[in-house]
Amino acid sequence: MVIEKLVRQLLIEIGEDPDREGLKGTPHRISKMFKEIYRGYDQTKAPKITTFPNGTDGITYDNMVIDQGDFYSQCEHHMKDFFGKYWFAYIPAPEGRILGISKIGRVVDYCSAKLQVQERLSHDIVAMLKEALMKDGAPEPLGIALVMKGRHMCKESRGARKKGIMTTTVIEGAFRDDPIVREEFMHQVGNVTEV
Repeated sequence: MVIEKLVRQLLIEIGEDPDREGLKGTPHRISKMFKEIYRGYDQTKAPKITTFPNGTDGITYDNMVIDQGDFYSQCEHHMKDFFGKYWFAYIPAPEGRILGISKIGRVVDYCSAKLQVQERLSHDIVAMLKEALMKDGAPEPLGIALVMKGRHMCKESRGARKKGIMTTTVIEGAFRDDPIVREEFMHQVGNVTEV
């Protein structure tokens, strides 16, 4: 109810009539929308990240695993959208754990659902996934990497009004230390030009 009152006052402040037909339900809709798009502040909504011991199904996997998908968030400076594509990769430790692949996208969505900057979002995603991979004392993955390419509406719709892609990276372990591993991953990221 508080959000609805604030949105109603905001509409008045920008010169609108919150009682006109098209806006009558807007404060309520905004309140419902905020609960959805800012669910990342609610720790009870954090995804359960399923992992499996490496090697339990007869194969020990120690090569690169890559997941890619879309993300959507909001900038903390202007509450404007930023969105784009992510590429997450890791190399499991032989005695480590394997991620359930659908959990990566769920972590991206959860971490994205709050006001922030893309740099922090990148680090939060990697930290949450790395923690899951190391649960129960499992060894750290041999490498972990994330690239995010995002369009920022605070730049495109106001201020500079220029389209541009912001790229952030978090690179650890073999992805940082081994140029061949890093090149293999970055080649996958480079094959996509449109965000």
